[in-house]
Amino acid sequence: MNKVLLIIQREYLTRVRKKSFIIMLFVVPALIFVMGVVIKMVAENSDKLSSLQTVNVIDKSGSFANKFHDVTNVKFTYALTDLKSSKLLLKDSEGISILYIPVNYMQKDSVQIFSKKKASIPLSEEIEKQMSDIAFSNNLISHHIDTALLSSIKRTNISVNAIEISDQGDKNANIGPNILIGIACAILIYLSLFIYGGQVMRGVIEEKTNRIIEVVISSVKPFQLMLGKIIGVGLVGLTQFSVWIILSVISTKIAGHAFSSPASPMTNALAVLQTIPFGYIMGCFIFYFLSGYLFYAALFAAVGSAVDSETETQQFMFPITMPLLFTYILSVSVLFRAPDSPLAVWLSMIPFTAPVAMMVRIPFGPPDWQVAISMCMMVIGFLFTTYVAARIYRVGVLMYGKKASYKELVKWFFYKE
Repeated sequence: MNKVLLIIQREYLTRVRKKSFIIMLFVVPALIFVMGVVIKMVAENSDKLSSLQTVNVIDKSGSFANKFHDVTNVKFTYALTDLKSSKLLLKDSEGISILYIPVNYMQKDSVQIFSKKKASIPLSEEIEKQMSDIAFSNNLISHHIDTALLSSIKRTNISVNAIEISDQGDKNANIGPNILIGIACAILIYLSLFIYGGQVMRGVIEEKTNRIIEVVISSVKPFQLMLGKIIGVGLVGLTQFSVWIILSVISTKIAGHAFSSPASPMTNALAVLQTIPFGYIMGCFIFYFLSGYLFYAALFAAVGSAVDSETETQQFMFPITMPLLFTYILSVSVLFRAPDSPLAVWLSMIPFTAPVAMMVRIPFGPPDWQVAISMCMMVIGFLFTTYVAARIYRVGVLMYGKKASYKELVKWFFYKE
């Protein structure tokens, strides 16, 4: 046991004393903050056109003549020439488009936009919106309905506030913040499993290449070496996350004092965040980070022991990382919309996919028995993968110059002590 502790100490101190580790502690939160600001600014302006676009309308149906209205950076004109002649004019201008409306414009994809460059999404959306409104208005008139009266009636926008009934009473469900937190936790776990698992794999390859590992295993068993290396790197990751969480809490507190006005959006956002059970979510995050890391790091260590260079790892890495990548894509596209669906429940039970899938579900309060089964499966899963990886690792670290295959790994697994 003392030997394992010494290996853990060496792996931990070697990494946390590096300048790059200390710099990344502060650089990564700053980069995330800057990226968030940039994404917000880009998102706010993504639906706006940056330059004037002129749309020449060729209306063969006669239903849209003189009914388009100009908006910011979009000007509508009506072409007096046919489509063929108008298209010739486009060769010398990038800010002009032709909107061709045929007689049978109700057919799918019959309305076309011609331009020298690909038409932007905001321009297409503006044209579709105005055409839909005009077509609707034409239908009302054909049914002898007074469009002026309808236009004078103000549309009522109704928002629904989701309330969750719990043993402690009714409370706001906060669906939006829960989605953001669930996806953020899933992305962090997905990235951390690759980053720290990759560090374990590269460390094994480096020691094997330098033949240092031959000296080390003359004093300790291969399993002790693998276990110490995995735990040491895992503690480095835990240290990094702890510092980032502390910095996030401090910056949130500072922002709360800086924007203490009751009407401030920041104040409202902080008030919403205070209603979310961060203690429960952080506890689950630490468990799934550690169990997921131990599960995958053991496999990465086994892969590192089976090869002589990092370029040879691809054939083994692909099947290991596919379930994680598959779950990540589903998490940011499907699972957060249906956190209690059968697909989400099954993915949160399988150890290969549970660390990412369950963290998407945790903010939505899945049943306790599902969380308990998922955690038990993770513990069983990493014990099993550690056992399998250790049997491959003990043989692989002493194999040189021999290209490993899956058949070879099976042989190594069944070798007797």
